Amino acid sequence: MAPVVSPVVSNSLDVTNIVVNEGHGVKGLAEMSLETLPEKYIQPLEERISTSKEVEKEFVPLIDVANWDDPKVLESICNAAEKWGCFQIVNHGVAIDVLDNLKDATHRFFGLPVEEKRKYLKEHSLSTNVRLATSFNAQVDKALEWRDFLSLFYVSDDEAAAFWPPVCKDEALAFLKSSEFVIRKLFEVLMKRLNVKEINETKQSLLMGSKKINLNYYPKCPNPELTIGVGRHSDINTLTILLQDDIGGLYVRKTDGDTDSWIPVLPISGSLVINVGDALEIMSNGRYKSIEHCVTANGSKNRVSVPIFVSPRPSDVIGPLPEVLESGEEAMYKQVAYSDYMKHFFNKALDGKGTLELAKI
Repeated sequence: MAPVVSPVVSNSLDVTNIVVNEGHGVKGLAEMSLETLPEKYIQPLEERISTSKEVEKEFVPLIDVANWDDPKVLESICNAAEKWGCFQIVNHGVAIDVLDNLKDATHRFFGLPVEEKRKYLKEHSLSTNVRLATSFNAQVDKALEWRDFLSLFYVSDDEAAAFWPPVCKDEALAFLKSSEFVIRKLFEVLMKRLNVKEINETKQSLLMGSKKINLNYYPKCPNPELTIGVGRHSDINTLTILLQDDIGGLYVRKTDGDTDSWIPVLPISGSLVINVGDALEIMSNGRYKSIEHCVTANGSKNRVSVPIFVSPRPSDVIGPLPEVLESGEEAMYKQVAYSDYMKHFFNKALDGKGTLELAKI
């Protein structure tokens, strides 16, 4: 059989057609044995993260949560949410098999023939809650990101069974279900420091009323130093629960006085990364900080990661919680419809923590 000859990717128009319109994604592009990165993926200098400048060996907090009732554990979680906006947890109760099976399932999905994956593109998907895409927003990104992702918005088990891809739906649901206890415990801990004594039905909706899981795929890149896997941003939700593989590439921005540096979130076997999102920063009136982060590309291996985005319901209105302001503290943020906040975020390119400006007084 004659070898398959890959099309020559000579300009941005070819790239957009192959990656976006035809649904091959960045994975398809990476498998064309490119010698150089297509121009469409070359990021401006200011958006590239240089990993060679890691002079400071500072590490994101690592917290053992085997005993949720230990006051030291509670203090560590709250302190990390205040000072970093990001931390890793181990001994969290989510089985290692669940995590490993999900990473395998993510590779399986992106290893499907393009004809199968194309069924989940926005224009073909049978559900608005299931979407295969590339970059962040290929229509508005100035330079495309070196990433494909499958976005699964959770409505119910029945809806997931009907519309989520068969090769990964069981594994994705197992991760969601197994993480419910962890998510609730994290919110119970974080709310106590905000003087919220009980997570009632209203608070539950605001904090964790909706969930979405993304399966991220970062193919091996010919010129990783010229591009980015995911650009600088903070998540807009309350909390993100992230599963990394063992390759690494996630960086968080740490600003403290005159220092401003990008710190790698090193993969730790069995750990989960917890990110504070904008909605929780707003509700805490700035006490808990959403973390600006990004993902670098790499030139050696294909990488996967799987975040659960825990969010208010789109119909909710977010603002500083009454308990936070009851002592007379001045509100730093106004009341904002979460649906408006989401639209503002998704209709523009990533810009660090720029979306927060929408909610500031």
